[in-house]
Order: sequence, then C-alpha cells, then structure tokens
Amino acid sequence: MNGSRVIVKVPASTANLGPGFDVLGMALSLFAWIEMSAAKETSITMHGDQMKGVPADKTNLIYKVAQMVFEEAGVSVPELAISMYSDIPLTRGLGSSASAIVGALVAANALIGSPLSDDRLFQLATKLEGHPDNVGASLFGGIVVSSWDGERADHVRIEPHPSLETLVAVPSFQLSTEKARHALPKTVDLKDAVFNIGRSSLLVAALGAGKLDLISKAMRDRLHQPYRAALIPGMTTILEQAVEHGALGAALSGAGPTLISFVDSGSSRKQELERFLKDTLGQEGIEAETLWLKPYPHGAQWERIAEEDLTPLMSRIGREATV
Repeated sequence: MNGSRVIVKVPASTANLGPGFDVLGMALSLFAWIEMSAAKETSITMHGDQMKGVPADKTNLIYKVAQMVFEEAGVSVPELAISMYSDIPLTRGLGSSASAIVGALVAANALIGSPLSDDRLFQLATKLEGHPDNVGASLFGGIVVSSWDGERADHVRIEPHPSLETLVAVPSFQLSTEKARHALPKTVDLKDAVFNIGRSSLLVAALGAGKLDLISKAMRDRLHQPYRAALIPGMTTILEQAVEHGALGAALSGAGPTLISFVDSGSSRKQELERFLKDTLGQEGIEAETLWLKPYPHGAQWERIAEEDLTPLMSRIGREATV
C-alpha cells in the first residue's frame, strides 16, 4: 500500500421524496470528492467554503470513519493524508453528512484492496447515519428504496426515468436534522400512517414504471412535512402550489430546509417554476439559491491514482467533474 492513493467522487442525495420518510432516497448530480492515502503523519485538508469549520485533525469524520473500516478489515493504517472538496451545502437537506460517510467508507476500503463488500459498507453507513435513505442513494446511485430494523438494512435500486429532473431551492439558513426531528410527534394517527403507506407505495410504483403523471398525487405526506412546515416559512405554499407552476411534485428535501421539485425535463415551464420558488421564499424574507439537478445514476465512484501522479485534488476535480 506504500504510495497508494485513491480518490472518490460521491453524489449528493435527497431523502424521503415526500411520503417515504427514512425509506426513499435519490442521488443527485452534485458532488463531493475525497482523496486518501497512507501517510507518515496525518494531514487533513478541507477545501472550499462548504468545508469551513470542519475539523482538520483526527476528530474529523472522514478520518474516524476510515479507521472503522480498517478495524473491520483487521488492518492498521493509523496515519492518513486526506483531502476533501464538496459542492454539497452543509446541513441543508442534501445529504452532506451521508456523502462524507459514504466517501470515507469507499475510499478507506479501496485503499486497502476492497476487502469489504458494498453490502457491508451499506450496513456500516446506515448505522453511522441512523437511517439508510441518504447513504443508500450516495452509495448505489439512482433511486433507492430501503428499510432498516436497527440491525440490518436492505435496499432495492430503481433506475431514474430519463425525463426526470429536479429543481432545488436551497435557503441561506441551516437546519440541523436533530432540530427537524424534534418537530415531529412521538405518535401519529393510524389514518395518517395508512395514508403515507399508500402514497409511498404509489410513488415507488410510479417511479419504477416511469408514470411521471402520478408523481403529484404520490408525493403527498402526512407524517413529517406538516410538522416541519413552521421551521421553513413558505414551505407549505410551495408544496401546495408547485404543481400549478409546472412541477410534477414537490417535497422537503430530507430534514430541510432545502425544497425540491420534480420536473419533466421537456417542460416549457421551468423558468416559471424557478421564479415561483424564489418569489415564495423571498416574500418570507428568505434568500435561496436554486439549482437544476438530474437524478444521478451512479453511486460513489473511485479510482486509484498512480504513485507518480502528483496532481493535487483541486486540479484533478477540474478534469473529473464531468465524469
């Protein structure tokens, strides 16, 4: 392993897709990159504005996750050189922590010859994240339907329809998953649970069969979004009216505050929808960045870098960003 260096490209993700709370996830065309190699002394470099405030010592999440992989595989690599760059906004509901966990798992595993299977990495990632939806999407790509009983996670991957596109509105404020989960009730009515089972089942079937016309009906939710709406002014209006402005459906992305709309890529109403999202949030005094993203069909991808190739991560990303 001396001189060995690997780089991982891992996609962002959106979770829940409306009714599929902690069950449904989809990879998106927004990425983080992690470079990792064995070293004589640990050095951790975080690049970009998204990484401000992230620890650059052995308390760093990527370092700690990598050590979990080495322990699981029965090898010792105590010192690492790690570089990371991410375009995924932190604590905005686009799977930033999941992408870091998956990227670290895949990089560390590749560094030591990939002794752990993808399934084993999925189990580790799910336990670390606490739910399988984001990590499953970042690891396997596409749309992932998953379940976890606290011991084992299982998943089925669905290939995204080629006409499916998303518009995300990323508010300028952060919202921790913990705070968003505290907004949820401890119990729900049976009728609401049944409602969500029906909607999430319909959504999975619609996505699998390419029935994009059913998405607007299938993305309705009673389990989490109504309780989180107070945390994101303008959210209720967007969820209720996005379809009237050209969306196939809309949802809170993960725990938020990002809002995501599904769109037919051939739609002539994209500008109208984008204006509606920005104006609705703007009326609440919220600045938001909008991004058009495609569902990403690939999960985390890695490559081994030749020992003589000393190209720094940030220079390499310029070449790899179109992979």
